[in-house]
Amino acid sequence: MFFHRKELQYHAKPDAPDPVFAKQVQELIGGQFGEMSVALQYLFQSWNTRGNEKYRDLLMDTGTQEIGHIEMLATLVARLLEGAPVYEQEKAAADPVVGAIMGGMNPQHAIVHGLGASPKDSNGVPWNAGYIVASGNLLADFRANVNAESQGRLQVARLYSMTDDRGVKDLFSFLIARDTMHQNQWLAAIKEMEAKEGVIVPSTVPPEWEATEFSHTLYTNSDSTASQLDFLKHPAPDGQAFKVEESKAMGGIPELKPAPPEAHNTLPGEND
Repeated sequence: MFFHRKELQYHAKPDAPDPVFAKQVQELIGGQFGEMSVALQYLFQSWNTRGNEKYRDLLMDTGTQEIGHIEMLATLVARLLEGAPVYEQEKAAADPVVGAIMGGMNPQHAIVHGLGASPKDSNGVPWNAGYIVASGNLLADFRANVNAESQGRLQVARLYSMTDDRGVKDLFSFLIARDTMHQNQWLAAIKEMEAKEGVIVPSTVPPEWEATEFSHTLYTNSDSTASQLDFLKHPAPDGQAFKVEESKAMGGIPELKPAPPEAHNTLPGEND
């Protein structure tokens, strides 16, 4: 059960309207690494957690906070559209500057959403549930969470550099800080879980399932510099030694049998 408070989690007050920047902010809402993705990723991970109540609650608490981030960004988009002459087509046509600005905005903000945000990215592509990761393995999921928060923080930092609006920067400063916290919490949780389960996911695979002679070998090409990486000189995180070998074919040349007549494939050549 969820409860909503009317107050925003943090301020979302731009100094001036900017319909073009409103379009860019959409990436932080409905993009692959936007707040919709992380909110639902954490909530589904929480709902799928079995027998780990502390981690379940951590995920639920964080996912609920991310819903608040969506609300803040949606409010920011709406306010960036307030006062902009998005419906004044004649004025836009007469003024090249205004026309250029209106030409760079998302027309759906005016036509479809009535000067409001939408669950889409900055190109107008609808948000996709395929963006989220919820595998049931918490170590695997927390690693995905670090990636999501890293990409999200990167995008907010880039947008921070693309505006001079102090109100927008104020909100972005808050979001950057929260992404710092979330990266730290997932990294700390990963470290805690690795101490219990090991670093390789899943830790429950029986040894006889794995062809261990291939488990710690880096295969490179003759012109690759990857073999010079310093970490290869030390044991792998799971304690085994790395090896470096040039790539080689180990599987032979594949031979496929002709398809049955019902497939209507091209007939085999005379030399086949």
